[in-house]
Amino acid sequence: MMTENLDYSMLLKVAEQFDSPVYVYNSAKIISQYKRLINVFKPINIKVKYACKALNNTAILKLLKKEGSGLDTVSINEVKLGLRAGFQPSEIIFTPNCVGFEEIQEAVNLGVHINIDNISILEQFGSAYADKVPCCVRLNPHILAGGNNKISTGHIDSKFGISIHQLRHVLRIIKTYGMQINGLHMHTGSDILDSGVFLQGAEILFDAAKDFPDLKFIDFGSGFKVAYKPNDITTDIEELGKALGERFLEFCKEYGRDLELWFEPGKYIVSESGSFLVKANIIKQTTATVFVGVDSGLNHLIRPMLYDSYHHITNISNPEGKERIYTIVGNICETDTFAWDRKLNEVREGDILCFNNAGAYGITMSSNYNARFRPAEVLIHKGQMHLIRKRETFEDLISNEVEVAF
Repeated sequence: MMTENLDYSMLLKVAEQFDSPVYVYNSAKIISQYKRLINVFKPINIKVKYACKALNNTAILKLLKKEGSGLDTVSINEVKLGLRAGFQPSEIIFTPNCVGFEEIQEAVNLGVHINIDNISILEQFGSAYADKVPCCVRLNPHILAGGNNKISTGHIDSKFGISIHQLRHVLRIIKTYGMQINGLHMHTGSDILDSGVFLQGAEILFDAAKDFPDLKFIDFGSGFKVAYKPNDITTDIEELGKALGERFLEFCKEYGRDLELWFEPGKYIVSESGSFLVKANIIKQTTATVFVGVDSGLNHLIRPMLYDSYHHITNISNPEGKERIYTIVGNICETDTFAWDRKLNEVREGDILCFNNAGAYGITMSSNYNARFRPAEVLIHKGQMHLIRKRETFEDLISNEVEVAF
Protein backbone atom coordinates (compact mmCIF):
# COMPACT_ATOMS: atom_id res chain seq x y z
CA MET A 1 0.00 0.00 0.00
CA MET A 2 2.89 2.38 0.66
CA THR A 3 2.57 5.47 -1.48
CA GLU A 4 6.22 5.51 -2.47
CA ASN A 5 5.54 2.39 -4.55
CA LEU A 6 3.21 4.38 -6.78
CA ASP A 7 4.49 5.98 -9.96
CA TYR A 8 3.05 9.49 -9.64
CA SER A 9 4.26 10.54 -13.06
CA MET A 10 2.44 7.63 -14.70
CA LEU A 11 -0.73 8.35 -12.73
CA LEU A 12 -0.61 12.01 -13.76
CA LYS A 13 -0.27 10.90 -17.38
CA VAL A 14 -3.38 8.75 -16.95
CA ALA A 15 -5.34 11.70 -15.57
CA GLU A 16 -4.10 13.92 -18.36
CA GLN A 17 -4.97 11.46 -21.11
CA PHE A 18 -8.20 9.98 -19.75
CA ASP A 19 -9.42 12.80 -17.48
CA SER A 20 -10.77 12.30 -13.98
CA PRO A 21 -12.26 10.66 -12.08
CA VAL A 22 -10.61 7.44 -13.24
CA TYR A 23 -9.76 4.06 -11.76
CA VAL A 24 -6.22 2.82 -12.46
CA TYR A 25 -4.99 -0.74 -11.86
CA ASN A 26 -1.43 -2.10 -11.82
CA SER A 27 -1.27 -5.59 -13.35
CA ALA A 28 2.09 -6.36 -11.71
CA LYS A 29 0.59 -6.01 -8.22
CA ILE A 30 -2.38 -8.23 -9.10
CA ILE A 31 -0.06 -10.94 -10.38
CA SER A 32 2.30 -10.71 -7.40
CA GLN A 33 -0.56 -11.04 -4.91
CA TYR A 34 -1.90 -14.07 -6.73
CA LYS A 35 1.51 -15.76 -6.83
CA ARG A 36 2.21 -14.98 -3.19
CA LEU A 37 -0.90 -16.87 -2.11
CA ILE A 38 -0.16 -19.81 -4.36
CA ASN A 39 3.42 -20.08 -3.17
CA VAL A 40 2.74 -20.15 0.58
CA PHE A 41 0.62 -23.27 0.25
CA LYS A 42 3.04 -25.39 -1.77
CA PRO A 43 3.09 -28.39 -2.15
CA ILE A 44 -0.65 -28.59 -1.41
CA ASN A 45 -2.96 -28.81 -4.41
CA ILE A 46 -4.34 -25.28 -4.01
CA LYS A 47 -6.92 -23.70 -6.28
CA VAL A 48 -7.52 -19.95 -6.18
CA LYS A 49 -10.99 -18.89 -7.28
CA TYR A 50 -10.80 -15.11 -7.69
CA ALA A 51 -13.90 -13.43 -6.22
CA CYS A 52 -14.85 -11.30 -9.19
CA LYS A 53 -17.41 -9.24 -7.23
CA ALA A 54 -14.39 -7.20 -6.11
CA LEU A 55 -13.46 -6.11 -9.65
CA ASN A 56 -15.05 -7.77 -12.67
CA ASN A 57 -13.63 -5.96 -15.69
CA THR A 58 -12.97 -8.50 -18.44
CA ALA A 59 -9.34 -7.39 -18.78
CA ILE A 60 -8.73 -8.20 -15.10
CA LEU A 61 -10.47 -11.56 -15.44
CA LYS A 62 -8.37 -12.45 -18.48
CA LEU A 63 -5.19 -11.41 -16.67
CA LEU A 64 -5.95 -13.76 -13.76
CA LYS A 65 -7.11 -16.54 -16.07
CA LYS A 66 -3.71 -16.39 -17.77
CA GLU A 67 -2.03 -16.82 -14.37
CA GLY A 68 -4.05 -19.97 -13.69
CA SER A 69 -6.78 -18.63 -11.44
CA GLY A 70 -10.31 -19.92 -11.31
CA LEU A 71 -13.34 -17.77 -10.54
CA ASP A 72 -15.75 -17.29 -7.64
CA THR A 73 -19.12 -15.89 -8.73
CA VAL A 74 -22.24 -14.86 -6.82
CA SER A 75 -24.68 -14.06 -9.64
CA ILE A 76 -25.55 -15.64 -12.95
CA ASN A 77 -24.24 -12.56 -14.76
CA GLU A 78 -20.86 -12.94 -13.04
CA VAL A 79 -20.85 -16.51 -14.32
CA LYS A 80 -21.48 -15.21 -17.83
CA LEU A 81 -18.73 -12.60 -17.45
CA GLY A 82 -16.33 -15.38 -16.48
CA LEU A 83 -17.28 -17.53 -19.44
CA ARG A 84 -16.95 -14.51 -21.72
CA ALA A 85 -13.44 -13.91 -20.35
CA GLY A 86 -12.40 -17.44 -21.29
CA PHE A 87 -12.84 -19.41 -18.06
CA GLN A 88 -13.99 -23.00 -18.50
CA PRO A 89 -17.20 -23.88 -16.61
CA SER A 90 -15.17 -26.31 -14.47
CA GLU A 91 -13.01 -23.37 -13.28
CA ILE A 92 -16.00 -21.42 -11.93
CA ILE A 93 -17.81 -21.85 -8.62
CA PHE A 94 -21.26 -20.27 -8.24
CA THR A 95 -22.23 -19.28 -4.69
CA PRO A 96 -25.45 -17.25 -4.87
CA ASN A 97 -27.48 -16.07 -1.90
CA CYS A 98 -31.27 -15.78 -1.70
CA VAL A 99 -31.79 -16.37 -5.43
CA GLY A 100 -34.66 -18.22 -7.09
CA PHE A 101 -34.13 -21.81 -8.16
CA GLU A 102 -34.36 -20.70 -11.80
CA GLU A 103 -30.98 -18.99 -11.45
CA ILE A 104 -29.49 -22.18 -10.01
CA GLN A 105 -30.87 -24.14 -12.95
CA GLU A 106 -29.37 -21.68 -15.42
CA ALA A 107 -25.97 -22.09 -13.76
CA VAL A 108 -26.29 -25.88 -13.91
CA ASN A 109 -27.04 -25.63 -17.62
CA LEU A 110 -23.86 -23.57 -18.04
CA GLY A 111 -21.88 -26.34 -16.38
CA VAL A 112 -20.30 -24.49 -13.42
CA HIS A 113 -19.76 -25.76 -9.86
CA ILE A 114 -22.83 -25.10 -7.72
CA ASN A 115 -22.38 -24.09 -4.07
CA ILE A 116 -25.61 -24.28 -2.05
CA ASP A 117 -26.04 -22.14 1.05
CA ASN A 118 -29.57 -22.90 2.28
CA ILE A 119 -31.70 -25.94 2.97
CA SER A 120 -34.59 -24.92 0.72
CA ILE A 121 -32.37 -24.82 -2.36
CA LEU A 122 -30.60 -28.01 -1.27
CA GLU A 123 -33.94 -29.83 -1.23
CA GLN A 124 -34.97 -28.41 -4.59
CA PHE A 125 -31.58 -29.28 -6.05
CA GLY A 126 -31.82 -32.84 -4.79
CA SER A 127 -35.33 -33.21 -6.17
CA ALA A 128 -34.31 -31.86 -9.59
CA TYR A 129 -30.90 -33.49 -10.06
CA ALA A 130 -30.49 -36.28 -7.46
CA ASP A 131 -27.07 -37.82 -8.18
CA LYS A 132 -26.76 -36.44 -11.71
CA VAL A 133 -25.14 -33.08 -10.82
CA PRO A 134 -22.58 -32.78 -8.00
CA CYS A 135 -22.67 -29.74 -5.74
CA CYS A 136 -20.85 -28.08 -2.85
CA VAL A 137 -22.44 -27.18 0.50
CA ARG A 138 -21.72 -23.87 2.22
CA LEU A 139 -21.74 -24.21 5.99
CA ASN A 140 -22.01 -21.37 8.50
CA PRO A 141 -19.49 -22.19 11.25
CA HIS A 142 -20.88 -19.57 13.66
CA ILE A 143 -17.57 -17.72 13.91
CA LEU A 144 -17.69 -13.95 14.34
CA ALA A 145 -14.89 -12.54 12.19
CA GLY A 146 -14.19 -9.58 9.95
CA GLY A 147 -13.40 -5.90 10.20
CA ASN A 148 -17.00 -4.64 10.03
CA ASN A 149 -20.35 -6.21 10.93
CA LYS A 150 -21.53 -5.59 7.36
CA ILE A 151 -18.81 -7.87 6.01
CA SER A 152 -18.97 -10.57 8.69
CA THR A 153 -20.67 -13.55 7.10
CA GLY A 154 -20.07 -16.58 9.32
CA HIS A 155 -21.75 -15.65 12.62
CA ILE A 156 -24.98 -17.03 14.03
CA ASP A 157 -27.15 -14.13 12.81
CA SER A 158 -25.73 -14.13 9.28
CA LYS A 159 -27.94 -14.91 6.29
CA PHE A 160 -25.06 -16.80 4.66
CA GLY A 161 -24.56 -20.55 4.69
CA ILE A 162 -26.32 -23.47 6.37
CA SER A 163 -25.85 -23.58 10.13
CA ILE A 164 -23.36 -26.19 11.24
CA HIS A 165 -26.02 -27.17 13.79
CA GLN A 166 -28.30 -28.20 10.91
CA LEU A 167 -25.77 -30.70 9.58
CA ARG A 168 -27.93 -33.72 10.43
CA HIS A 169 -30.81 -32.20 8.46
CA VAL A 170 -28.44 -31.62 5.53
CA LEU A 171 -27.28 -35.23 5.65
CA ARG A 172 -30.86 -36.54 5.66
CA ILE A 173 -31.68 -34.51 2.54
CA ILE A 174 -28.53 -35.73 0.79
CA LYS A 175 -29.32 -39.35 1.66
CA THR A 176 -32.96 -39.04 0.62
CA TYR A 177 -32.09 -37.82 -2.87
CA GLY A 178 -28.79 -39.66 -3.27
CA MET A 179 -26.98 -36.39 -3.92
CA GLN A 180 -23.31 -36.04 -4.85
CA ILE A 181 -21.50 -33.62 -2.55
CA ASN A 182 -18.03 -32.87 -3.92
CA GLY A 183 -17.06 -29.91 -1.71
CA LEU A 184 -17.56 -28.17 1.63
CA HIS A 185 -17.30 -24.40 1.88
CA MET A 186 -17.20 -21.63 4.46
CA HIS A 187 -16.53 -17.89 4.41
CA THR A 188 -16.46 -16.07 7.73
CA GLY A 189 -15.98 -12.47 6.60
CA SER A 190 -13.50 -9.91 5.33
CA ASP A 191 -10.48 -8.15 6.87
CA ILE A 192 -9.57 -11.12 9.09
CA LEU A 193 -6.28 -10.60 10.89
CA ASP A 194 -6.03 -13.71 13.04
CA SER A 195 -5.00 -16.87 11.20
CA GLY A 196 -6.53 -18.68 14.16
CA VAL A 197 -9.95 -17.86 12.72
CA PHE A 198 -9.14 -19.93 9.64
CA LEU A 199 -7.77 -22.74 11.81
CA GLN A 200 -10.88 -22.68 13.98
CA GLY A 201 -13.08 -22.84 10.90
CA ALA A 202 -10.88 -25.56 9.43
CA GLU A 203 -11.47 -27.84 12.38
CA ILE A 204 -15.23 -27.37 12.02
CA LEU A 205 -15.09 -28.22 8.31
CA PHE A 206 -12.72 -31.14 8.87
CA ASP A 207 -15.08 -32.57 11.47
CA ALA A 208 -18.07 -32.14 9.14
CA ALA A 209 -16.15 -33.70 6.24
CA LYS A 210 -16.17 -37.06 7.99
CA ASP A 211 -19.82 -37.37 6.95
CA PHE A 212 -19.06 -36.65 3.28
CA PRO A 213 -17.06 -39.55 1.77
CA ASP A 214 -16.86 -38.24 -1.82
CA LEU A 215 -15.30 -34.80 -1.38
CA LYS A 216 -12.87 -33.42 -3.94
CA PHE A 217 -12.16 -30.07 -2.27
CA ILE A 218 -12.58 -27.98 0.86
CA ASP A 219 -13.11 -24.26 0.28
CA PHE A 220 -12.15 -21.73 2.97
CA GLY A 221 -13.44 -18.64 1.15
CA SER A 222 -11.18 -15.71 1.93
CA GLY A 223 -11.19 -12.56 4.06
CA PHE A 224 -7.48 -11.74 4.11
CA LYS A 225 -6.75 -8.26 5.45
CA VAL A 226 -4.85 -5.85 3.20
CA ALA A 227 -3.04 -2.65 4.21
CA TYR A 228 -5.02 0.58 4.09
CA LYS A 229 -2.81 2.83 6.19
CA PRO A 230 0.97 3.16 6.28
CA ASN A 231 2.35 0.39 8.53
CA ASP A 232 -1.12 -1.17 8.74
CA ILE A 233 -1.49 -4.66 10.20
CA THR A 234 -2.38 -7.31 7.62
CA THR A 235 -3.10 -11.03 7.53
CA ASP A 236 0.19 -12.89 7.79
CA ILE A 237 -0.26 -15.05 4.70
CA GLU A 238 3.01 -16.89 5.27
CA GLU A 239 2.04 -17.80 8.85
CA LEU A 240 -1.40 -18.89 7.64
CA GLY A 241 0.10 -20.95 4.84
CA LYS A 242 2.37 -22.82 7.23
CA ALA A 243 -0.20 -23.45 9.96
CA LEU A 244 -3.22 -24.23 7.82
CA GLY A 245 -1.15 -26.07 5.24
CA GLU A 246 0.30 -28.46 7.82
CA ARG A 247 -3.11 -29.11 9.34
CA PHE A 248 -4.70 -29.65 5.93
CA LEU A 249 -2.11 -32.28 4.99
CA GLU A 250 -2.75 -34.02 8.32
CA PHE A 251 -6.46 -34.03 7.64
CA CYS A 252 -6.00 -35.47 4.15
CA LYS A 253 -4.20 -38.42 5.74
CA GLU A 254 -7.08 -38.82 8.20
CA TYR A 255 -9.60 -38.57 5.36
CA GLY A 256 -7.80 -41.21 3.36
CA ARG A 257 -6.82 -39.29 0.24
CA ASP A 258 -5.54 -35.90 -0.94
CA LEU A 259 -8.11 -33.17 -1.45
CA GLU A 260 -7.85 -29.80 -3.15
CA LEU A 261 -7.64 -26.70 -0.95
CA TRP A 262 -9.64 -23.79 -2.36
CA PHE A 263 -9.59 -20.09 -1.53
CA GLU A 264 -11.71 -17.27 -2.97
CA PRO A 265 -9.75 -14.02 -2.51
CA GLY A 266 -11.07 -10.86 -4.08
CA LYS A 267 -9.90 -7.79 -2.20
CA TYR A 268 -6.58 -9.48 -1.39
CA ILE A 269 -5.83 -9.92 -5.09
CA VAL A 270 -6.86 -6.53 -6.51
CA SER A 271 -7.27 -3.94 -3.76
CA GLU A 272 -3.67 -2.73 -3.53
CA SER A 273 -3.35 -2.67 -7.31
CA GLY A 274 -5.92 0.11 -7.63
CA SER A 275 -5.66 3.89 -7.50
CA PHE A 276 -8.62 6.21 -7.85
CA LEU A 277 -7.75 9.62 -9.28
CA VAL A 278 -9.95 12.64 -8.68
CA LYS A 279 -9.52 16.36 -9.31
CA ALA A 280 -9.83 19.08 -6.67
CA ASN A 281 -12.66 21.23 -7.99
CA ILE A 282 -12.81 23.75 -5.14
CA ILE A 283 -11.11 24.66 -1.88
CA LYS A 284 -13.83 25.84 0.48
CA GLN A 285 -12.97 27.31 3.86
CA THR A 286 -15.71 27.58 6.50
CA THR A 287 -15.49 28.84 10.05
CA ALA A 288 -14.40 25.37 11.21
CA THR A 289 -13.14 23.35 8.25
CA VAL A 290 -11.17 23.55 5.02
CA PHE A 291 -12.93 21.37 2.46
CA VAL A 292 -11.45 19.97 -0.72
CA GLY A 293 -14.39 19.35 -3.03
CA VAL A 294 -13.51 16.79 -5.72
CA ASP A 295 -15.08 15.69 -9.00
CA SER A 296 -16.38 12.41 -7.57
CA GLY A 297 -18.50 11.15 -4.71
CA LEU A 298 -20.17 8.16 -3.11
CA ASN A 299 -21.51 7.30 -6.55
CA HIS A 300 -17.98 6.24 -7.53
CA LEU A 301 -16.44 5.11 -4.23
CA ILE A 302 -19.04 4.27 -1.61
CA ARG A 303 -16.82 2.35 0.82
CA PRO A 304 -15.89 5.28 3.13
CA MET A 305 -19.56 6.16 3.57
CA LEU A 306 -20.85 2.57 3.74
CA TYR A 307 -18.12 0.89 5.81
CA ASP A 308 -16.23 3.85 7.33
CA SER A 309 -13.27 2.51 5.39
CA TYR A 310 -9.96 4.33 5.26
CA HIS A 311 -8.25 5.10 1.95
CA HIS A 312 -4.86 6.80 2.05
CA ILE A 313 -4.99 9.97 -0.08
CA THR A 314 -2.04 11.75 -1.70
CA ASN A 315 -1.84 15.02 -3.63
CA ILE A 316 0.21 13.68 -6.52
CA SER A 317 0.20 17.09 -8.24
CA ASN A 318 2.04 18.69 -5.33
CA PRO A 319 3.76 15.87 -3.36
CA GLU A 320 6.38 18.20 -1.88
CA GLY A 321 3.97 20.95 -0.82
CA LYS A 322 3.55 22.09 2.77
CA GLU A 323 1.22 19.83 4.75
CA ARG A 324 -2.17 21.23 5.69
CA ILE A 325 -5.35 19.77 7.20
CA TYR A 326 -8.28 19.13 4.86
CA THR A 327 -11.61 17.35 4.78
CA ILE A 328 -12.13 15.72 1.39
CA VAL A 329 -15.72 15.66 0.15
CA GLY A 330 -17.54 14.72 -3.02
CA ASN A 331 -19.88 16.48 -5.42
CA ILE A 332 -23.01 14.46 -4.63
CA CYS A 333 -26.11 16.12 -3.22
CA GLU A 334 -25.84 14.53 0.19
CA THR A 335 -23.02 14.15 2.68
CA ASP A 336 -20.29 12.11 0.99
CA THR A 337 -17.14 12.61 3.01
CA PHE A 338 -14.10 10.63 1.92
CA ALA A 339 -11.84 11.77 4.77
CA TRP A 340 -12.05 14.07 7.79
CA ASP A 341 -9.15 16.22 8.97
CA ARG A 342 -6.59 14.54 6.76
CA LYS A 343 -3.00 15.79 6.37
CA LEU A 344 -2.28 16.47 2.68
CA ASN A 345 0.41 18.38 0.87
CA GLU A 346 -1.15 21.74 0.04
CA VAL A 347 -4.05 21.24 -2.35
CA ARG A 348 -4.77 23.74 -5.10
CA GLU A 349 -7.82 23.80 -7.32
CA GLY A 350 -7.09 21.53 -10.27
CA ASP A 351 -4.69 19.23 -8.39
CA ILE A 352 -5.05 15.47 -8.82
CA LEU A 353 -5.60 13.46 -5.64
CA CYS A 354 -4.91 9.73 -5.52
CA PHE A 355 -6.93 7.32 -3.35
CA ASN A 356 -4.93 4.18 -2.56
CA ASN A 357 -6.31 0.66 -2.24
CA ALA A 358 -9.12 1.39 -4.66
CA GLY A 359 -8.93 -1.79 -6.69
CA ALA A 360 -11.66 -3.67 -4.82
CA TYR A 361 -15.33 -2.77 -4.50
CA GLY A 362 -14.88 0.59 -6.18
CA ILE A 363 -16.20 0.47 -9.72
CA THR A 364 -18.31 -2.64 -9.01
CA MET A 365 -20.28 -0.77 -6.33
CA SER A 366 -20.55 2.47 -8.30
CA SER A 367 -23.82 3.98 -9.48
CA ASN A 368 -25.37 6.76 -11.53
CA TYR A 369 -26.67 8.62 -8.50
CA ASN A 370 -27.34 12.29 -9.30
CA ALA A 371 -27.32 11.19 -12.99
CA ARG A 372 -23.54 11.25 -13.00
CA PHE A 373 -21.43 9.03 -15.22
CA ARG A 374 -19.43 6.07 -14.00
CA PRO A 375 -15.70 6.70 -14.46
CA ALA A 376 -13.26 5.17 -16.90
CA GLU A 377 -10.89 2.32 -15.97
CA VAL A 378 -7.27 2.08 -17.05
CA LEU A 379 -4.88 -0.86 -16.68
CA ILE A 380 -1.13 -0.29 -16.41
CA HIS A 381 0.48 -3.39 -17.91
CA LYS A 382 4.21 -3.67 -18.56
CA GLY A 383 4.57 0.11 -18.39
CA GLN A 384 1.79 0.84 -20.88
CA MET A 385 -1.59 2.47 -20.27
CA HIS A 386 -4.60 0.53 -21.55
CA LEU A 387 -8.14 1.91 -21.44
CA ILE A 388 -10.27 -1.05 -20.30
CA ARG A 389 -13.59 0.76 -19.76
CA LYS A 390 -14.71 4.00 -21.34
CA ARG A 391 -16.24 6.76 -19.26
CA GLU A 392 -20.00 6.72 -19.54
CA THR A 393 -21.88 9.27 -21.61
CA PHE A 394 -25.33 10.84 -21.42
CA GLU A 395 -26.50 8.34 -24.02
CA ASP A 396 -25.52 5.52 -21.63
CA LEU A 397 -27.70 7.05 -18.92
CA ILE A 398 -30.83 6.99 -21.05
CA SER A 399 -30.10 3.94 -23.23
CA ASN A 400 -32.64 1.70 -21.49
CA GLU A 401 -35.40 4.26 -21.02
CA VAL A 402 -38.63 3.72 -22.95
CA GLU A 403 -40.49 6.79 -24.15
CA VAL A 404 -44.14 7.08 -23.27
CA ALA A 405 -46.54 9.33 -25.18
CA PHE A 406 -48.68 11.48 -22.87
